[in-house]
Amino acid sequence: MRIDKYLKVSRLIKRRSVANEACDSGRIAVNGRAVKASYDVKVGDVIEITLGDRVNRYEVTDILEHVLKGDAQNLYKPL
Repeated sequence: MRIDKYLKVSRLIKRRSVANEACDSGRIAVNGRAVKASYDVKVGDVIEITLGDRVNRYEVTDILEHVLKGDAQNLYKPL
């Protein structure tokens, strides 16, 4: 699954277009490397989201195409 879609499905970022822009501007990194929106996410990847001065890190634990709002937090583990 593409990283921009994963960020939206997991609800780490609210809209896919915002996730796409964040990737294009270099605010999304996977395993320490900045990635484009087309990056293919795998279980075990560590995603870093930079928002202002804050860096949030998450480990991908599952990848699903569709998820209910209450189950979205099961797709990742905060680090």
